[in-house]
Amino acid sequence: MDNRAGEMDVFVQAVELNSFSAAGRRLGLSPSAVSKMISRIEERLGTRLLVRSTRTLQLTPEGEVYHQRAMRIVAEIEEAERAVAHGASAKPRGLLRVNSSVPVGVTCVLPLVPKFLEQYPDVRLDVSLSDGVVDLIEERADIAIRVGPMRNSALKARKLFESRVVVIASPDYLDRHGIPERPSDLQHHNCLNFNFRRTLNEWPFRNPQSKETELLAVSGNFISNNGETAQQMCVAGLGIARLGLFHVINDLRAGRLKVLLEAYNPGDLELIHAVFVGHEYLAARVRSFVDFLVENIGPCDELSVPEAAKAG
Repeated sequence: MDNRAGEMDVFVQAVELNSFSAAGRRLGLSPSAVSKMISRIEERLGTRLLVRSTRTLQLTPEGEVYHQRAMRIVAEIEEAERAVAHGASAKPRGLLRVNSSVPVGVTCVLPLVPKFLEQYPDVRLDVSLSDGVVDLIEERADIAIRVGPMRNSALKARKLFESRVVVIASPDYLDRHGIPERPSDLQHHNCLNFNFRRTLNEWPFRNPQSKETELLAVSGNFISNNGETAQQMCVAGLGIARLGLFHVINDLRAGRLKVLLEAYNPGDLELIHAVFVGHEYLAARVRSFVDFLVENIGPCDELSVPEAAKAG
């Protein structure tokens, strides 16, 4: 008898991951075995389900119909097995791999881990902290916590919180170079920037008279590709940076950094999302963790600059 449920699972994984190779790695199969299974489905149905290219897989109209039905059947099989194995009220269980940026992880995610594992004792968490943008498939991560605007992507995302952006420097730097009183003073300071393609090395400031936001070009002798490096260089006294408040709140509370030019802060926000590969039949362990973060990470939305941390 044909293992049609197994073939459906292979098909669903290949479409979800947009790759025969990635589906094979997840299922413990070779890419050729995945290809043969999908070809067998197409031969049995007498129609093409996927259009293959070197970089992507595209569903045909018939493939769209088959994919929707196959997802439902595979999800129902998994749910039936969980219900039989663990009782009718199956709970999230199994290994959950989470990758988070360092500051979000340290400040907002890790403090919630004990509460989550107490609530879901059958889940095993594997948490990695990194400021690089990880490939969820290559890194075999279930969820990534990402900072900044979301790019067009096949990945799903849920907003966790947003954070004010602040201009900061260390007391040592300010003692040596003085405190900028207005944005134009930054032209005489070492401003630390990023080497992202989208970065124009211009910082926004609010004009107190017109109430409009104006961009100011800044420059310095150091650029990097992540906020963690900029934060460390600021603490070391190298210069002035502009970072999300969640990123530097612990340094502000400890007196390692000071906030500058708050009267000119335009109030722009940095967005933080949970990103995951998924569909409407998302694994319970993934859905439960994302829902938990949305419900419990709220205090990061409420961070404010300590009065003692304001320079001037």
